[in-house]
Amino acid sequence: MKPGPRRILDELRSSQVLVLHPNDEDGRLLTDHLRRLGCSVQAMWPLPRSIPSRYDVVFVQVDDRPGEALAGLLAEHDPAVIAIMTYETPTAMQSILDLNAHAVISKPLRPFGILAQFVLARHRRSFEGRLAGKVRKLEDTLRGRRTVERATKVISAARGIGEDEAYRFLRDQATSRQISMTAVAESIITAHEALTGLGLSIAVGTGK
Repeated sequence: MKPGPRRILDELRSSQVLVLHPNDEDGRLLTDHLRRLGCSVQAMWPLPRSIPSRYDVVFVQVDDRPGEALAGLLAEHDPAVIAIMTYETPTAMQSILDLNAHAVISKPLRPFGILAQFVLARHRRSFEGRLAGKVRKLEDTLRGRRTVERATKVISAARGIGEDEAYRFLRDQATSRQISMTAVAESIITAHEALTGLGLSIAVGTGK
């Protein structure tokens, strides 16, 4: 469900915003405008060695500053990043790419446009988060399937049965113990590898 205009503004006002910009006219204009929008804002300059994890949106001046250093500063918390640049130099453009900036605003800063880039950055970061969650879920599912397949082969060889029957045995064990098939499969593989390392073989019982 897409957020409505009121919800968009409410979410912006709940943001914890960090401004990494010199305390000059542009920096003060930006922080003042963000506070007028209702955001909780803190400005820091020069760049700190680390930033608190509470910030979910970061405005950062790039210019000719190496992007790798900025990316390392922000990577641990992975906030929505809005890059601020004065000139479209190759270094500034590379910094934007290194940061994987979600939005860009140019100097001299003006109130008009800041809100739009703020909304865009939060939306892109939220989308990336949902997409990353889906990818992790798919990866977990694939790992689980490969683990079950390995355990099925171990059971098949240990009991001298076909892999279809071995799979049903594994499923029944998971059902009777009320745990996932992946968990049962992992325990079987761990036991198999431990015994194989000792020159022994695993004996899989009926569990009845």
